[in-house]
Amino acid sequence: MTYRLGVDVGGTFTDVLLVEEDTGTSYRAKTASTPQDQSIGVCSGIQKVCADAGIELSDVAQVLHGTTVATNAILQGRGARVGLVTTEGFRQVLQIARSYVPGGLAGWIIWPKPEPLAKLEHTVEVPGRIAADGSVVTPLDEDRTRANLRTLADAGIEALTISLINSYANDEHERRVAEIAAEELPGIPVSLSSHVLPEMREYERTVTTVANSYVQPEVSRYVRNLDNSLCENGISAPLSILRSDGGLTEASKAAEDPVALLLSGPAGGVTGAVWFAEQAGFPDFLTFDMGGTSTDVALVLDGKPRVGRETAVGDLTVRATSVDVRTVGAGGGSISHVPELTKALRVGPQSAGAAPGPAAYGTGGTEPTVTDANVVLGYLPSELAGGEISLDVDASRTAVATIADAMGLPSVEAAAAGIVDIVNENMFGALRLVSVQQGFDPRDFALVSFGGAGPLHANALGRLTGSWPVIVPPSPGVLCAYGDATTCARDESARTLVRAFSATTDDELRGVIGELADSAAERLATEGVPRDQQNARYQVDLRYHGQGFEIPVELDPETLDGGDLLAALGAAFDAEHKRLFSFLLDNEREVINFRVTVSGPRPDVAWQRLDEGTDDPSQALTRDTEVWMDGAYIKAAIYDRDKLLAGNVVTGPAIVVEMDSTTLVLPDHAATVHTSGSLLIRPLEG
Repeated sequence: MTYRLGVDVGGTFTDVLLVEEDTGTSYRAKTASTPQDQSIGVCSGIQKVCADAGIELSDVAQVLHGTTVATNAILQGRGARVGLVTTEGFRQVLQIARSYVPGGLAGWIIWPKPEPLAKLEHTVEVPGRIAADGSVVTPLDEDRTRANLRTLADAGIEALTISLINSYANDEHERRVAEIAAEELPGIPVSLSSHVLPEMREYERTVTTVANSYVQPEVSRYVRNLDNSLCENGISAPLSILRSDGGLTEASKAAEDPVALLLSGPAGGVTGAVWFAEQAGFPDFLTFDMGGTSTDVALVLDGKPRVGRETAVGDLTVRATSVDVRTVGAGGGSISHVPELTKALRVGPQSAGAAPGPAAYGTGGTEPTVTDANVVLGYLPSELAGGEISLDVDASRTAVATIADAMGLPSVEAAAAGIVDIVNENMFGALRLVSVQQGFDPRDFALVSFGGAGPLHANALGRLTGSWPVIVPPSPGVLCAYGDATTCARDESARTLVRAFSATTDDELRGVIGELADSAAERLATEGVPRDQQNARYQVDLRYHGQGFEIPVELDPETLDGGDLLAALGAAFDAEHKRLFSFLLDNEREVINFRVTVSGPRPDVAWQRLDEGTDDPSQALTRDTEVWMDGAYIKAAIYDRDKLLAGNVVTGPAIVVEMDSTTLVLPDHAATVHTSGSLLIRPLEG
C-alpha cells in the first residue's frame, strides 16, 4: 500500500494527514507547533499519525508540506540582512517605491511607511546599462562592481539581490555580477531578478527579488533541518513544498525560490476545498477558512482557484503568482470591544491568540472573544472531542457581560448575538471582495467552509451571500493538510514582450509561448513528471495602448494549436475588461507578459464513501441542548459527525460535533450528508 502524508504548520497547531492512496482511508493528528524549530513539531505529528495507522515511517511514499516559514519571517521581521546591487542611478529604487498611500484622503498623515527589506546603506550601484530591447548601452564596469561588492562583504550581509535595469530583456550583466559575487562573497546566497521575476517594472521586480533573498536563509535552514529530521526518523520519501499557487515543488527548489511560498498555508486550504467540492459535484464555489485570528476567502471557478499576480504579506506586496486569497482580521479569538467615543460594538482585528486565548479556554484570557460569544449562545457545547476538551461557560458569560454593560443591553445573550452578527458581517465583506468586486454574483456559487471556527459560522454566511449549498468537508480543521496531500507538482515560466497587436503576428506569439512551455516542462521532467503526463495553462497580460496596468487572460490551448491567436486574445481581453469595468475602448491593444504554468497529474487518491443510511440521523444523536436564536432560547439537537451515514438529513437548529470543529445548522435549514462525507447545508423549501 502507498501512503501520502500531508503536513500543514499553523501558528498554534501542526496538522498531519496520512492518506492510503488505494482506499482513501485517512488518519489525522494534531500536535503543538514548535516555532523555534517547526521540524520538531512536524516529526512529532508524523510519528503520532503513523502509530495511529499502524504503519512504519518507512512506508510513507511522499511527504507534502504547506509551510508558513517564509510568511512568518516577513511578518516577524527576522529575515536575512540583504545586500542589493542596482544599476547606477537606481540606488533608491526601494525607497521611492510606488506613489501609493493606503487609506482615504490625507491617509499619509498617519501612515507609517514600511522599511524596505534591503537597507539603503546595504545598497550599491554598478556602472553598466541594458536597453529595453536587450541591447548593451554601457558595458559593465567589473572593477567598480568588485569594489562595491567588497563594501557589502564588510557590512556583513547574509544574502544578496542583484536587480539591474531591463535585465528581463537581457540578463548578461546580472549573471556576470553574480559570478563576481561568488568570488567576493563566497557562501552568500544570491538572487537574480532575471530569474525570480523576468518581467518589466523595475520596482516590482526588485522588491520581489529582495523578498526572495530576505527569507531564503531561513527557508533553506528549515527545509534542510526537516529533510534531515525525516531521514533520522526513517522516512526516505521525497519532500515537496506547497507553493502559493497551490502546486508542489521540490524542497530544494523551494529553498532556492522561497518568495513563491509566501501564501503556502492558505493555498493548501483552497486546494483541499477543490478536492472535496469536486467529489460533491460543485465546480464553482467560494472558500471560507476561519481560524483563531483571521479568515481567508477565495473564489474557485470551474474547479480552478482564481490566481493573482500579487502576493501581500503584512505591509509587503510582491509580484508572485498565488491563489487570490483575501484575509480579514476575524477569527474565533477576535476580541470584542466598545470604544468610549462611539459606544459602537467592534469585533477584531485584535485577537486573544493561543495565549492567553478566549476566556472559555481557562488559560488566563479574560477579554470577550467570538468563541466566548458562541459559548454563551450555546453554539459551542461545553464539552468537545468526546469530553476531552471542556469549555468554561461561566468565564465566557463574565467576559461577554462587559460588552452588555458597556452598551446597556438587557442580557449577556443579546451582547453575544451582536458579536456574532458583526463578525459574520466582517467575513461577508471579505467574501464580497473576491466575488462582487470581481464581477461575480455569489449566488451562482456554493460556499465551502473549513478551519476550526468556519463551520460554526458557515450557515449564517450562506444566508448572507445566498451561496448554496454550504459545504462542510469532513475534518474541516485539517483541510489544509488534505490540500497538501491531494495536489500536484507545478512549475512556471514567464517573460515580458511588449508588442502592439499591429506590430506582431500569431507566429511570433506562438514562438514565445512554445519556448516558455518547453522550459517549464523540462524543469518539471527533472522532478520525475514525464512530459506525456504534463498539462499546461497559458496566460497573457494585455492592456490598451497607454493604459497603466494589465489584465491577465487565459488562452485556450486549442487556439494556441491552430486558431486565430490575436483575435482570440482580443476577444478574451474585451470580455474580461467588460466584466471588470463595464465598458470597452477603441484603443489598440498590447500584449505585455506571457506565462506558462505546467502541472503534473493529480494524485490518484481514492476517496472514502460513507455507508448508506436513510434520512433519519437518530443513530448519531447524542443529546439535546438549548441555543439562543432570535431573542430566545430554543431546543437544538447535538449529533456526533463520526456516526452520521450518507443520506442522513440533519434539520436545524442542530449542532454537529467532531474532533476538530463544530458545525451549526440554523432553523429552517438542513444538512444532508453526502456520500463523500461532506455536509451540504441548504434552506428548507417553503
